[in-house]
Amino acid sequence: MPLHYNSYRNKIIAAYCIIFYVLMVYKWFNGMFLYQMDPYFFYTRKDVFTWLFMATRIHTFLLNNKAGLLVSDIFFYAAPLLFYFINRNFNKFAKPAAMVLLLINWLYVQCYTLYPTNSIEAHIGWLLFPVVFVPRNIKTAALLFDGLRYFFLFFFASAGIWKFVQGGIFNTHQMSNILLMQHKELLVATPEQWYAVFIRWLINHTSISYALYLMATILELCFIIGFFTKKHDKLLLFAFMLFLLFDHFFMRIPYYDIAPLALTLLFNRYRRYRS
Repeated sequence: MPLHYNSYRNKIIAAYCIIFYVLMVYKWFNGMFLYQMDPYFFYTRKDVFTWLFMATRIHTFLLNNKAGLLVSDIFFYAAPLLFYFINRNFNKFAKPAAMVLLLINWLYVQCYTLYPTNSIEAHIGWLLFPVVFVPRNIKTAALLFDGLRYFFLFFFASAGIWKFVQGGIFNTHQMSNILLMQHKELLVATPEQWYAVFIRWLINHTSISYALYLMATILELCFIIGFFTKKHDKLLLFAFMLFLLFDHFFMRIPYYDIAPLALTLLFNRYRRYRS
Protein backbone atom coordinates (compact mmCIF):
# COMPACT_ATOMS: atom_id res chain seq x y z
CA MET A 1 0.00 0.00 0.00
CA PRO A 2 1.52 3.39 -0.97
CA LEU A 3 2.84 5.46 1.92
CA HIS A 4 1.08 8.63 0.75
CA TYR A 5 -2.26 6.83 0.94
CA ASN A 6 -1.58 5.87 4.57
CA SER A 7 -0.74 9.49 5.33
CA TYR A 8 -4.01 10.71 3.79
CA ARG A 9 -5.99 8.04 5.63
CA ASN A 10 -4.35 8.99 8.93
CA LYS A 11 -5.35 12.63 8.42
CA ILE A 12 -8.98 11.58 7.96
CA ILE A 13 -8.90 9.38 11.06
CA ALA A 14 -7.29 12.21 13.08
CA ALA A 15 -9.97 14.68 11.90
CA TYR A 16 -12.67 12.16 12.81
CA CYS A 17 -11.22 11.82 16.32
CA ILE A 18 -10.93 15.59 16.77
CA ILE A 19 -14.61 16.08 15.93
CA PHE A 20 -15.56 13.14 18.14
CA TYR A 21 -13.73 14.37 21.23
CA VAL A 22 -14.72 18.01 20.84
CA LEU A 23 -18.33 16.84 20.83
CA MET A 24 -17.58 14.55 23.77
CA VAL A 25 -16.53 17.56 25.87
CA TYR A 26 -19.60 19.49 24.71
CA LYS A 27 -21.91 16.60 25.65
CA TRP A 28 -20.31 16.05 29.03
CA PHE A 29 -20.71 19.70 30.02
CA ASN A 30 -24.34 19.60 28.88
CA GLY A 31 -25.18 16.35 30.69
CA MET A 32 -25.66 14.34 27.49
CA PHE A 33 -23.76 11.16 28.39
CA LEU A 34 -25.99 8.14 28.99
CA TYR A 35 -24.96 7.85 32.63
CA GLN A 36 -25.78 11.54 33.15
CA MET A 37 -29.28 11.18 31.71
CA ASP A 38 -30.04 7.85 33.44
CA PRO A 39 -32.89 6.86 31.03
CA TYR A 40 -35.82 4.91 32.45
CA PHE A 41 -38.01 4.40 29.36
CA PHE A 42 -37.63 4.00 25.59
CA TYR A 43 -39.72 4.37 22.46
CA THR A 44 -39.91 2.12 19.43
CA ARG A 45 -38.90 3.50 16.04
CA LYS A 46 -40.65 2.19 12.96
CA ASP A 47 -37.78 0.59 11.06
CA VAL A 48 -36.59 -2.98 10.61
CA PHE A 49 -33.06 -2.42 11.90
CA THR A 50 -34.40 -1.03 15.16
CA TRP A 51 -36.73 -3.99 15.58
CA LEU A 52 -33.88 -6.43 15.00
CA PHE A 53 -31.75 -4.57 17.52
CA MET A 54 -34.54 -4.44 20.08
CA ALA A 55 -34.85 -8.21 19.83
CA THR A 56 -31.47 -8.39 21.63
CA ARG A 57 -33.01 -6.58 24.65
CA ILE A 58 -29.77 -4.63 25.18
CA HIS A 59 -31.69 -1.38 25.46
CA THR A 60 -33.88 -2.73 28.27
CA PHE A 61 -30.84 -4.04 30.14
CA LEU A 62 -29.46 -0.49 30.35
CA LEU A 63 -32.65 1.08 31.70
CA ASN A 64 -32.04 2.24 35.30
CA ASN A 65 -28.66 0.50 35.13
CA LYS A 66 -26.21 3.21 36.16
CA ALA A 67 -23.16 0.96 35.94
CA GLY A 68 -24.20 -0.37 32.53
CA LEU A 69 -24.76 3.15 31.21
CA LEU A 70 -21.34 4.27 32.44
CA VAL A 71 -19.62 1.25 30.87
CA SER A 72 -21.43 1.97 27.58
CA ASP A 73 -20.19 5.57 27.65
CA ILE A 74 -16.63 4.42 28.36
CA PHE A 75 -16.65 1.93 25.46
CA PHE A 76 -18.14 4.43 23.02
CA TYR A 77 -15.84 7.33 23.89
CA ALA A 78 -12.69 5.21 24.16
CA ALA A 79 -13.18 3.32 20.87
CA PRO A 80 -12.00 6.06 18.41
CA LEU A 81 -8.82 6.75 20.39
CA LEU A 82 -8.07 3.04 20.62
CA PHE A 83 -8.64 2.63 16.87
CA TYR A 84 -6.38 5.60 16.13
CA PHE A 85 -3.61 4.06 18.26
CA ILE A 86 -3.93 0.63 16.60
CA ASN A 87 -4.04 2.10 13.11
CA ARG A 88 -0.85 4.10 13.75
CA ASN A 89 1.16 1.44 15.55
CA PHE A 90 -0.26 -1.97 14.60
CA ASN A 91 -1.49 -1.40 11.06
CA LYS A 92 -2.18 -5.06 10.30
CA PHE A 93 -4.87 -5.03 13.02
CA ALA A 94 -6.49 -1.83 11.71
CA LYS A 95 -9.27 -3.62 9.81
CA PRO A 96 -10.64 -5.66 12.77
CA ALA A 97 -10.21 -2.58 14.99
CA ALA A 98 -12.32 -0.55 12.53
CA MET A 99 -14.99 -3.26 12.54
CA VAL A 100 -15.08 -3.17 16.35
CA LEU A 101 -15.38 0.64 16.23
CA LEU A 102 -18.28 0.32 13.80
CA LEU A 103 -20.01 -2.27 15.99
CA ILE A 104 -19.62 -0.20 19.16
CA ASN A 105 -20.98 2.88 17.39
CA TRP A 106 -24.01 0.97 16.12
CA LEU A 107 -24.85 -0.52 19.50
CA TYR A 108 -24.37 2.74 21.39
CA VAL A 109 -26.19 5.00 18.94
CA GLN A 110 -29.11 2.58 18.66
CA CYS A 111 -29.51 2.65 22.45
CA TYR A 112 -28.86 6.38 22.73
CA THR A 113 -31.53 7.30 20.21
CA LEU A 114 -34.12 4.84 21.54
CA TYR A 115 -34.13 6.79 24.78
CA PRO A 116 -35.72 10.28 24.72
CA THR A 117 -32.58 12.17 23.73
CA ASN A 118 -32.23 12.85 20.02
CA SER A 119 -33.17 11.51 16.62
CA ILE A 120 -31.15 8.76 14.98
CA GLU A 121 -30.88 10.92 11.86
CA ALA A 122 -28.69 13.37 13.80
CA HIS A 123 -26.29 10.54 14.69
CA ILE A 124 -26.06 9.00 11.24
CA GLY A 125 -22.48 10.22 10.97
CA TRP A 126 -21.27 7.95 13.77
CA LEU A 127 -23.22 5.05 12.29
CA LEU A 128 -21.83 5.32 8.78
CA PHE A 129 -18.45 7.03 8.75
CA PRO A 130 -16.37 4.22 10.35
CA VAL A 131 -17.29 2.10 7.31
CA VAL A 132 -14.55 3.87 5.32
CA PHE A 133 -11.93 2.72 7.85
CA VAL A 134 -12.67 -0.99 7.33
CA PRO A 135 -11.31 -1.75 3.80
CA ARG A 136 -7.57 -1.85 3.21
CA ASN A 137 -8.02 -1.71 -0.55
CA ILE A 138 -7.56 1.83 -1.86
CA LYS A 139 -10.24 1.56 -4.54
CA THR A 140 -12.83 0.21 -2.12
CA ALA A 141 -12.05 2.88 0.46
CA ALA A 142 -12.30 5.63 -2.16
CA LEU A 143 -15.60 4.25 -3.44
CA LEU A 144 -17.09 4.15 0.07
CA PHE A 145 -15.81 7.64 0.80
CA ASP A 146 -17.45 9.02 -2.34
CA GLY A 147 -20.62 7.14 -1.46
CA LEU A 148 -20.73 8.84 1.94
CA ARG A 149 -20.16 12.19 0.27
CA TYR A 150 -23.16 11.70 -2.03
CA PHE A 151 -25.24 10.52 0.91
CA PHE A 152 -24.30 13.65 2.83
CA LEU A 153 -25.22 15.85 -0.13
CA PHE A 154 -28.54 14.03 -0.48
CA PHE A 155 -29.18 14.41 3.25
CA PHE A 156 -29.24 18.21 2.93
CA ALA A 157 -30.51 18.66 -0.62
CA SER A 158 -33.51 16.40 0.02
CA ALA A 159 -34.46 18.53 3.05
CA GLY A 160 -34.71 21.56 0.76
CA ILE A 161 -36.64 19.63 -1.89
CA TRP A 162 -39.02 18.27 0.75
CA LYS A 163 -40.01 21.84 1.69
CA PHE A 164 -41.37 22.21 -1.84
CA VAL A 165 -43.02 18.80 -1.89
CA GLN A 166 -44.82 19.44 1.40
CA GLY A 167 -45.66 23.00 0.42
CA GLY A 168 -44.00 24.64 3.40
CA ILE A 169 -42.06 27.01 1.17
CA PHE A 170 -45.35 28.42 -0.15
CA ASN A 171 -46.67 29.20 3.35
CA THR A 172 -45.41 32.54 4.68
CA HIS A 173 -46.45 31.55 8.22
CA GLN A 174 -44.52 28.27 8.14
CA MET A 175 -41.49 29.42 10.13
CA SER A 176 -43.59 31.27 12.68
CA ASN A 177 -45.61 28.11 13.30
CA ILE A 178 -42.43 26.01 13.57
CA LEU A 179 -40.91 28.43 16.09
CA LEU A 180 -44.11 28.38 18.14
CA MET A 181 -44.13 24.57 18.29
CA GLN A 182 -40.39 24.30 18.91
CA HIS A 183 -40.25 26.84 21.75
CA LYS A 184 -43.69 26.58 23.32
CA GLU A 185 -42.34 25.36 26.70
CA LEU A 186 -39.77 28.14 26.81
CA LEU A 187 -42.33 30.79 25.89
CA VAL A 188 -44.59 29.65 28.73
CA ALA A 189 -41.97 28.91 31.39
CA THR A 190 -39.69 31.95 30.94
CA PRO A 191 -41.57 34.51 28.83
CA GLU A 192 -39.38 37.42 30.00
CA GLN A 193 -36.05 35.80 29.13
CA TRP A 194 -34.24 37.62 26.31
CA TYR A 195 -34.25 34.57 24.06
CA ALA A 196 -38.00 33.99 24.60
CA VAL A 197 -38.63 37.67 23.82
CA PHE A 198 -36.57 37.35 20.63
CA ILE A 199 -38.39 34.18 19.50
CA ARG A 200 -41.76 35.78 20.21
CA TRP A 201 -40.69 38.76 18.10
CA LEU A 202 -39.81 36.41 15.22
CA ILE A 203 -43.15 34.62 15.59
CA ASN A 204 -45.04 37.91 15.42
CA HIS A 205 -43.01 39.18 12.44
CA THR A 206 -43.88 36.47 9.93
CA SER A 207 -42.10 38.11 6.99
CA ILE A 208 -38.76 38.06 8.80
CA SER A 209 -39.17 34.51 10.09
CA TYR A 210 -40.23 33.38 6.60
CA ALA A 211 -37.09 35.04 5.16
CA LEU A 212 -35.02 32.84 7.52
CA TYR A 213 -36.96 29.79 6.35
CA LEU A 214 -36.37 30.74 2.71
CA MET A 215 -32.64 31.25 3.28
CA ALA A 216 -32.38 27.87 5.02
CA THR A 217 -34.13 26.24 2.05
CA ILE A 218 -31.78 27.89 -0.45
CA LEU A 219 -28.81 26.82 1.67
CA GLU A 220 -30.01 23.22 1.62
CA LEU A 221 -30.68 23.27 -2.13
CA CYS A 222 -27.12 24.51 -2.73
CA PHE A 223 -25.88 21.03 -1.85
CA ILE A 224 -27.26 19.84 -5.21
CA ILE A 225 -24.18 21.50 -6.75
CA GLY A 226 -22.00 18.85 -5.13
CA PHE A 227 -23.55 16.13 -7.30
CA PHE A 228 -22.01 17.72 -10.40
CA THR A 229 -18.64 19.01 -9.19
CA LYS A 230 -16.26 18.92 -6.24
CA LYS A 231 -14.86 22.38 -6.97
CA HIS A 232 -17.20 24.08 -4.51
CA ASP A 233 -16.96 21.55 -1.67
CA LYS A 234 -15.20 24.06 0.61
CA LEU A 235 -18.08 26.51 0.13
CA LEU A 236 -20.56 23.72 0.88
CA LEU A 237 -18.57 22.92 4.02
CA PHE A 238 -18.89 26.55 5.10
CA ALA A 239 -22.63 26.45 4.33
CA PHE A 240 -22.93 23.31 6.44
CA MET A 241 -21.20 24.94 9.42
CA LEU A 242 -23.40 28.01 9.03
CA PHE A 243 -26.50 25.81 8.97
CA LEU A 244 -25.46 24.04 12.20
CA LEU A 245 -24.92 27.31 14.06
CA PHE A 246 -28.18 28.85 12.87
CA ASP A 247 -30.11 25.66 13.59
CA HIS A 248 -28.81 25.64 17.15
CA PHE A 249 -29.49 29.34 17.69
CA PHE A 250 -32.95 29.60 16.17
CA MET A 251 -34.27 26.09 16.79
CA ARG A 252 -32.24 24.95 19.83
CA ILE A 253 -31.31 21.79 17.90
CA PRO A 254 -27.65 20.74 18.39
CA TYR A 255 -27.22 18.82 15.14
CA TYR A 256 -23.46 18.58 15.51
CA ASP A 257 -23.32 14.79 15.47
CA ILE A 258 -23.80 14.87 11.70
CA ALA A 259 -20.39 16.61 11.45
CA PRO A 260 -18.27 13.49 10.62
CA LEU A 261 -19.97 13.25 7.23
CA ALA A 262 -18.76 16.77 6.43
CA LEU A 263 -15.23 15.33 6.29
CA THR A 264 -16.18 13.97 2.86
CA LEU A 265 -16.22 17.58 1.67
CA LEU A 266 -12.94 18.45 3.37
CA PHE A 267 -11.07 15.36 2.12
CA ASN A 268 -12.71 15.09 -1.28
CA ARG A 269 -9.57 13.99 -3.20
CA TYR A 270 -9.56 10.43 -1.92
CA ARG A 271 -9.69 8.98 -5.44
CA ARG A 272 -6.31 10.41 -6.45
CA TYR A 273 -4.73 7.76 -4.20
CA ARG A 274 -6.19 4.85 -6.13
CA SER A 275 -3.07 4.37 -8.26
